Amino acid sequence: MTSQTIPVDPFDFVVFGATGDLAERKLLPALYQRQRAGQFAEPTRIIGSSRTKMSSQEYRDFADKALREHLPKGDLDEEQLKTFIARLEYAAADGSSGEGFEDIKTLVDGDDRIRVFYMAVAPQLFGSISQNLEKTGLITPASRIVVEKPIGRSLESAKALNDEIGRHFKEAQIFRIDHYLGKETVQNLMALRFANALYEPLWRHGHIDHVQITVAETVGLEDRVSYYDKAGALRDMVQNHILQLLCLVAMEVPNSFDGDAVRDEKLKVLRSLKRINGAESPRVTVRGQYKAGASAGGAVKGYADELGSESGTETFVAIKAELDNWRWAGVPFYLRTGKRLASRLSEIVIEFKKIPHSIFDESAGVISNNQLIIRLQPDEGVKQVIMIKDPGPGGMRLRSVPLDMTFAESFGERNPDAYERLIMDVVRGNQTLFMRRDEVEAAWKWIDPILQGWEENRQEPQAYTAGTWGPSGSIALIERDGRTWHESE
Repeated sequence: MTSQTIPVDPFDFVVFGATGDLAERKLLPALYQRQRAGQFAEPTRIIGSSRTKMSSQEYRDFADKALREHLPKGDLDEEQLKTFIARLEYAAADGSSGEGFEDIKTLVDGDDRIRVFYMAVAPQLFGSISQNLEKTGLITPASRIVVEKPIGRSLESAKALNDEIGRHFKEAQIFRIDHYLGKETVQNLMALRFANALYEPLWRHGHIDHVQITVAETVGLEDRVSYYDKAGALRDMVQNHILQLLCLVAMEVPNSFDGDAVRDEKLKVLRSLKRINGAESPRVTVRGQYKAGASAGGAVKGYADELGSESGTETFVAIKAELDNWRWAGVPFYLRTGKRLASRLSEIVIEFKKIPHSIFDESAGVISNNQLIIRLQPDEGVKQVIMIKDPGPGGMRLRSVPLDMTFAESFGERNPDAYERLIMDVVRGNQTLFMRRDEVEAAWKWIDPILQGWEENRQEPQAYTAGTWGPSGSIALIERDGRTWHESE
């Protein structure tokens, strides 16, 4: 089966922070892949900008080296690479002072052309860059701005940041990107729910026992030391990625696949989340911080040793969340994320309730709950775990088996990176997979009381050994309810 590639109109793509890690590892490869797939119409141009002084040719050399390093070898086509590199221009600019913005203006085309400004920079520059874009006359009705997380550190700071950007761009022009929403499996979650009669009647408290969402990493701080120690796992992963996944699992059926229709339903989920106040925090949340151990096949330092000082920042968090609405009344959502865990894994597990009555005697074995497992990484795919008869004579013996669909095996073609899909959606002006301002702020309204509860209760992170599945408190969190975490191989 071959996927269909739909070309987009010609556009100018301006990257602020064009010499940074995000541009080098993700944005340039994603744009190259979309050209290679035949999605660009001519003349499309990519304009890099940062404070680093360099010529356009020097930036082309930088991009050529980055692409040769980060693209899979089989995807590197010399002719396509030559065409792509020729699209690139560069203009040094200072986002704070506005110096160099006139140079950017000389490189973009007419005002009726699609113009994307990608903020691959620190959030404190979003407002000043937006202001300088408007001052220089670079913002047109056909312009869009793309901003990466974090959108604030709290509700108050998120509102302030949204206000800053909103002074210069209309809400319909602002694309708050979360790369998790661009993953093929995340979109397939919507297809599973809303394009199949099989699941929707069962997608509610009468049939589902609980939901688990896990985003586990084996890496430690890497090059994010200064950011991560101020943020922690709750702000870094739960407030955005995990809550967005929860929304897609729990939302009602939108009346269409229109961007605002989908986001209206996600917003209702966020507003339905039961608030976790200070008194409840120790019972339904767990903080953790990794200590020295073994991860990814070798010995690793603890968080404090990597940081170079003691810290109260959590590198792991587990939460029992609940929704106050008819569909999900009484169904717990167990959320967990952390660094230096046993394996790199992002998945959603929908566990169905036990059958009401078994007709089989004890010799048939234990009847396990059915599960729907949606894996986002490392191998995107979907599993439906069901009970079957063990083949062979000798009576009725039951066992649990997965009906497994791994996308790479099922479709036999390259699976586009999330950034490829999301960048093309920006060009098209499709907001469906991007966060609206009210979504961001509703998420912070739920997160802020948890942070406050941790502070009030002096709820310090529990130590866990690197290379395990987190602190013992996270196991107790779910086992108190008679359930266990799903831990894939």
